[in-house]
Amino acid sequence: MPTDVLSKVFTAVADPTRRDMVARLAVGDRTVNQLAEPYQMSVQAVYKHLRVLEQAGLVSRSRGPQPRPVHLETGAFDLMDEWIERYRRQAEQRYQRLDRVLAAMNEADEHKEHQ
Repeated sequence: MPTDVLSKVFTAVADPTRRDMVARLAVGDRTVNQLAEPYQMSVQAVYKHLRVLEQAGLVSRSRGPQPRPVHLETGAFDLMDEWIERYRRQAEQRYQRLDRVLAAMNEADEHKEHQ
């Protein structure tokens, strides 16, 4: 089982049911029963999914009497976004270098044709 936060986050959102729960929570807080409604699974199974999301820092539930709303936490998404953005920038830089090389090759070909 992953121990670092980023691994926990990616593991948590690897499951389509948990991604769907996150999408629904992005609209607003929900109770566990509200989250369970569209799925053909027990409330206990929904709690298992929520436990994974909680351990990854993606959701939280307030303490107190039932029903306790489940709340989406954005901090974990910021961490994911920073990680993804770093590699997106690196890929973009590689594409820009490739574009420059191809442009230089095209210019060289055009120069040869004009001679």
